[in-house]
Amino acid sequence: MTFDEFVAFRLGALLRYATVVTCDAYLAEDITQDVLVRAQARWARISAVDAPERYVKRMVLNEFLSWRRRRAARVVPLAWEHLDLHVAPTADPSAAVDDRDAVLRLVAALPPRQRAAVALRFYEDLPDEEIADLLGCRSVTVRSLISRALATLRKSLPAPLVTTLGDPA
Repeated sequence: MTFDEFVAFRLGALLRYATVVTCDAYLAEDITQDVLVRAQARWARISAVDAPERYVKRMVLNEFLSWRRRRAARVVPLAWEHLDLHVAPTADPSAAVDDRDAVLRLVAALPPRQRAAVALRFYEDLPDEEIADLLGCRSVTVRSLISRALATLRKSLPAPLVTTLGDPA
């Protein structure tokens, strides 16, 4: 597969992934663009790996984490209307939008590694070992990051939404 074909087929998925990890559609576009520029220069090597999309997603994750390290101030994005998480319609659509907005604001306030671990677990549906590989840590650290993130979310969410996070383990 050529680089142009890869971008044509996977750009939407990469942008959604970056948006979930960053919680900011504009930052996701910037990071994805920067990563694709670097990936194009290395495409011969990247396309030779078993899963080039996973490799590029790892590049996106690393770029986000390094971008966050370069910024001293924590930024909580306000442009939630650009984040599409495919929420199923409910009887009262405004309640679902309010709930989604509350959850996304709290997820956006999580530390970057916790947010990345949550995104990889619940959006990418990856097991602890793969998340640990992507984050460059051990599996026990991944479980700790996710546990802390969910505990923070449980403390801050209204009671009806807490039940959707499951019981603490």
